[in-house]
Amino acid sequence: MLKSQEVRKIAPEMDPLRMGMGWTAEDLEKPQILVESAFGQSHPGSAHLLELTQAAAGEIDKNGCKSAMYFATDICDGMSQGHDGGNYSLVSRDTLANLIEIHANATTFDGGLFLASCDKSVPAHLMAVGRVNIPAIIVTGGVMEAGPGLLTLEQIGMYSAMFRRGEITEEQLTYYKRHACPSCGACSFMGTASTMQIMAEALGLMLPGTALLPARSPELGETARTAGRQITRLALAGLRPREMVTRKSFENAVMVHAAISGSTNALLHLPAIAREFGVELDAEDFDRLHRGAHYLLDVRPAGRWPAEYFCYAGGLPRVMEEIKSMLHLDVMTVTGKTLRENLEDLKASGYYESREALLKKTGLAAGDVIRPFDAPIGSDGTVAVLKGNLAPQGAVVKHSAVPKEMYQATLRARPFDSEEEAIGAILNHDVRPGDGVIIRYEGPGGSGMPEMFYTTEAISSDPALSASIALITDGRFSGASKGPVIGHVSPEAAEGGPIALVEEGDLIELDIPNRTLRLCGIGGEPRTEEEIAQELARRRAAWKPREPRYRRGALGLFTANAASPMKGGYLC
Repeated sequence: MLKSQEVRKIAPEMDPLRMGMGWTAEDLEKPQILVESAFGQSHPGSAHLLELTQAAAGEIDKNGCKSAMYFATDICDGMSQGHDGGNYSLVSRDTLANLIEIHANATTFDGGLFLASCDKSVPAHLMAVGRVNIPAIIVTGGVMEAGPGLLTLEQIGMYSAMFRRGEITEEQLTYYKRHACPSCGACSFMGTASTMQIMAEALGLMLPGTALLPARSPELGETARTAGRQITRLALAGLRPREMVTRKSFENAVMVHAAISGSTNALLHLPAIAREFGVELDAEDFDRLHRGAHYLLDVRPAGRWPAEYFCYAGGLPRVMEEIKSMLHLDVMTVTGKTLRENLEDLKASGYYESREALLKKTGLAAGDVIRPFDAPIGSDGTVAVLKGNLAPQGAVVKHSAVPKEMYQATLRARPFDSEEEAIGAILNHDVRPGDGVIIRYEGPGGSGMPEMFYTTEAISSDPALSASIALITDGRFSGASKGPVIGHVSPEAAEGGPIALVEEGDLIELDIPNRTLRLCGIGGEPRTEEEIAQELARRRAAWKPREPRYRRGALGLFTANAASPMKGGYLC
C-alpha cells in the first residue's frame, strides 16, 4: 500500500480537510504527489515558476495521481548583496530545506516534483530530496537571455565600482542596470544558480538535457509536463532518490563542476546535499577530483559567452560526452535508465541537431562554447583547496579565474573586520599592489557567511589591483566573482582561527600550485615556521571572542550552530 493511503487510515481528519479544498472522493484514493515550488515575486529566477508548477501539476493529475502544490519562495542573492540582507543568504538554504521537509512529511506523499532555479533554492530542494527520500524529480526554471551587447548581470558590480571611481557616468551605469536582466530565469553567467541547475542534472535528478534551458522557450514548459508524467511512474515504481544517487553520482557532479568552472559555492552546497543522501563529500574531494580534470566551458565570468549559449552548444549532455572517460556511466537517473543509456538515447533522438539550430543564430560552433576534451581551456580543473598556518582546515580558490601572476606571491597583510571597511579602502585607493586584503568575521559563525561580491568587483575592475593583490576571507564569494580571491578560510575568525590573529604588515605566502596559504613573516620581516607558531600562540592567548552579532531568529540559530565551510556550512 502507498504511504499516503496508509496514513489516511490512521488520520481520519485528512479526507474531509482535503475535500474541503475541492478534492473528490476519487482523488483521495490516488497516489499523492507533492509539487514543491520556489515560485514568488522575489527575483527573475522564481517569478515565472507558477506557470511551470501548474503545468507539471496538471500533467500529474492527468496521469492517475493527485498533485498538491506547495510554495516556499527563495530570496535573491543579488538583491541582498551590499547590505546586511546578504547575511540571510546561506541560512535561507537550510531554512527552505527544513520547510520542504515539513511540507513533505507532515502530510505524507508518495512522490515529489521540485521546481527551483537559483542560488539557494536549487541546493535547498536537493537537500530536501535526499532528506525526505520519496521518489523525486527536479525541474529548474532555466536561464535568462543576455542583454544588449551580451550584457549580463555580473558586469553590474564592475560598472558600479567604475562609477564610484569616476570612470563612467551615472547615465552609463543606469543604462547597464536597466538592460542587464531582460527576462526571467537564472542570471546568464556561470554563477551559483547556473552551476546548481547543472549539478542537479549531473546528479541524475533531472530529465537529461534540461538544465539551463532558455527561460522563455516553449521547451521549458514541455519539460515541466514531461517531468509531471515521469514522476507518476517513479512514484508507482517506488524508486527513491537514495537508491539512485550514490557517491559515484556526486563524483560525476564534481567532475562536471571542473569542466564548467562552476561556482565556488558548490563546495558549500554539494557536501551539504551529499550529507542528506548519506554520502561523505568535502572540499578535499573537490581538490582531488579537480586535479587533472579538463576545463571546457567558455562562459562568463571566467569565459566569453553568456550562459544561455550553454544550452545552444548542447548543454550538460555535450559536456558529459566530452568528459565521458572521467565519469561513472553506470549511475542510475530519474529516467529509470543509467547515465550511459541516457547519453545514447539523446544522440539517437536528434537532441544535438535541435541544439545546433539554436546555436546557429549566434554564429558560433559548439566547440567555441564547450571545448573538445583534447583542446581544453585548462587541464588541472578550476578550484583548489589551500592549506597552511593561516588556514589549517583549508581555504578555497577558483584558480581558473586567477591571473597567472598571482599563482605564487608574497603579500603584505591588510586585515579588515568587515567587508564595508575593506571595500571603502579599495575604492579610496588605500590598498596598494602587493597587499593581501583580509576580510574576517564574515564566516558562518561571524555573520552568516555572506558573499564578498562587490569587494571582488572593486578589485577585478581596477587594473592596478586585479593582478597584484589577493582577497582572503572566511566569508564566501559570488559565483560571478573573478580574480585573486580566496574564501571559506577555516577555522573562521569567530572561532579564533588564525585569520583572526593576522596583523597589519604580516607577510602571507600564496602558492596555488603547491596548495599553500600561510603566514611567512611578522611585521614585514620573514620568519621561520617555529617563530611564526610562537607569535601566533602569543596572539591567541591575548585574543578574545567577539560578542555574537546575532542572538535571535534565523541568524542567531545559524551563527551558533553552522558547520565549517569546508564541510558544507550546513545548520547542525
